[in-house]
Amino acid sequence: MGIGIGILLLVIGLVLLFAIKEFPDSLQEVVEPTTVGWILVIAGVLALVLGLVMNNQRSKTTHVEERRDV
Repeated sequence: MGIGIGILLLVIGLVLLFAIKEFPDSLQEVVEPTTVGWILVIAGVLALVLGLVMNNQRSKTTHVEERRDV
């Protein structure tokens, strides 16, 4: 789930940065879209890296099964 969210945030951030040239004036008065784009790109990269690290840790985990004969 973390990898998918990271990719989604990264794509939305890059679209805000590079694909959209003009924003509505009402939106630019409230928030700067390029700043939001950079924040989403950074959050997406962090989510992607954390997702990969967590998946790597899960694959190294060993499980011990204990059987008791009754």
